[in-house]
Amino acid sequence: MSALRAVVTGASSGMGRETVRQLRDQGWDVVAVARREDALAQLAQETGCEVVVADMTSDESVAQMAEKVLAGGPVNSLVANAGAAYGQDQVEDASVEGWAEMFDLNVLGVVRCVKALLPALEESGRGDIVVMSSTAGHIAYEGGGGYVASKHGAHSVAATLRLELAGRPVRVIEIAPGMVATEEFSRKRLGSQDAADKVYAGVEKPLTAEDCAEAVVWTLTRPHHFNVDLMVIRPIAQAAQHKVARNKGL
Repeated sequence: MSALRAVVTGASSGMGRETVRQLRDQGWDVVAVARREDALAQLAQETGCEVVVADMTSDESVAQMAEKVLAGGPVNSLVANAGAAYGQDQVEDASVEGWAEMFDLNVLGVVRCVKALLPALEESGRGDIVVMSSTAGHIAYEGGGGYVASKHGAHSVAATLRLELAGRPVRVIEIAPGMVATEEFSRKRLGSQDAADKVYAGVEKPLTAEDCAEAVVWTLTRPHHFNVDLMVIRPIAQAAQHKVARNKGL
């Protein structure tokens, strides 16, 4: 039996990179997709994955990515992990441009990839679409309006797809992490490492990229009749979006 094959977007860092590593450890063939060619090259050297450089905000780039991927063989799974958050502006002070950029990547990027790869996923006879959303896609909070709106959009795409694909051999899985400490996400959002560190100040063991990737891999490796509609994962210190236990000694 040939190995299962997955496409993982946003694979140059964080959860995407770790998902590639863990799927490769499970014996999967993996195509790692991201914009940063140098980071992809390092990941390919480390894991033996295939790589494709692509921008999820470009129709043309995603179409070219899909063409390259499908030229290499069938596809069983799409892990739509690429995403970003910018700023903490309140609605009355919203950067419309920043909000549009988040929507383009976090929502339309998922849609572009699904449109490009769904025929192949269905043809495989055991297809998967994993949408990496967020707990922000299920509850609002101050200063997060743009990111929250985009992740609510990603959640809606996953939920709608699940309904529309009922009866076809494609699972739709949503992973919604809470507080995750990765090397880039909060720093890019807030503009500095100091600001990013304050997000996790006093929080004992926030989730890691490895934790999130393990959740993805677990869902993908269930028997194909077994679908995980939604998996919400948080560190034990985060009881809810607004309720975080902080230890001043940490």
